[in-house]
Amino acid sequence: MAQDPQDQFPAAQTAVEEYHDIERQMAQPEVASDPDKIRKLGRRHAELGTIVTAYNTYRQMVDDLEAAKEMASEDEDFAAEAKRLESELPKAEEALRTALIPRDPDDARDVIMEIKAGTGGEEAALFAGDLLRMYLRYAEKRGWTTTIQSENTTELGGVKDVQLAIRAKGTPAPEDGVWASLKYEGGVHRVQRIPVTESQGRIQTSAAGVIVFPEADDDDDEIEIDPKDLKIDIFMSSGPGGQSVNTTYSAVRMTHIPTGIVVSMQDEKSQIQNRQAALRVLKSRLLAMKHEQEAAEAADMRHSQVRSLDRSERIRTYNFPENRIVDHRTNYKAYNLDQVLDGDLQAVIDSDIQADEAARLEQQKHQGANAA
Repeated sequence: MAQDPQDQFPAAQTAVEEYHDIERQMAQPEVASDPDKIRKLGRRHAELGTIVTAYNTYRQMVDDLEAAKEMASEDEDFAAEAKRLESELPKAEEALRTALIPRDPDDARDVIMEIKAGTGGEEAALFAGDLLRMYLRYAEKRGWTTTIQSENTTELGGVKDVQLAIRAKGTPAPEDGVWASLKYEGGVHRVQRIPVTESQGRIQTSAAGVIVFPEADDDDDEIEIDPKDLKIDIFMSSGPGGQSVNTTYSAVRMTHIPTGIVVSMQDEKSQIQNRQAALRVLKSRLLAMKHEQEAAEAADMRHSQVRSLDRSERIRTYNFPENRIVDHRTNYKAYNLDQVLDGDLQAVIDSDIQADEAARLEQQKHQGANAA
């Protein structure tokens, strides 16, 4: 007789119970009318849904196999069915084991992204602008919304630095969350091409830095910010070349004195809205810093983001003469750079996701072996 799935996968059964408990909570009127509670419960419900689906599939297959075996001696069709189910059961079991691997708890969250021109002067700013367009196009293909929260541009149309919010619609499953895909983009991106400012036709190497962090919810109580720790400056929004683009002092620069983190916000219509948006971004950055410190202390860093814009510390190279893109962490290489820069970034990101999942699966197996 086959082992009861409940005995073999107690963690899955626990997930099923929590999943149904969340459904009961979400059906309560006082919860259904609270957007913050619904969002948090919905995020957890989506996270558990992957496990529940895999567990139900596996459990149904085990039950069907047992029934087919009982009838196999009386009917050849049941014998054939039992043989088929036996061959497919390991795949269903592996899918369940993979679903049970602890996910990054932030996977379903939205994202704040910062792009900064690095070494290379005007050419680096133009490349930072190319990266911005690439991410905007990728987000559009994924059905996400984007909001540029602050931007400092050059007269040639380059980007010195830009901050944007990228958000999913509704409550996505963790694997479909914005952070689940874009967390791998943090680091130094290197470009090799002939700059528009180069009269001799020589290939130049320059770089831009990308920093990504999950966006905190307004009601996240994990981070408390003391107003006394904030220095707030008000200024006019600026456009290309530093030109003023409005006549009111609505832009906000918020400095968190204990950490030195500075957040500028000029996208919103009023100073109050910019203050609120800046505070949310600051909270997100502090939350990301806290999680990274916790991960480092646990010697289990999910991924690292290069804060330096040193060209040698690169995660990806964009080679224009050869139309080639290379991800140096996974050795992914393709000759469709023009398409990637137009937002066809999924294959590159998938190489990072697959490498991360393989590493987590190996870690899970190693921990299981040690426990045994």
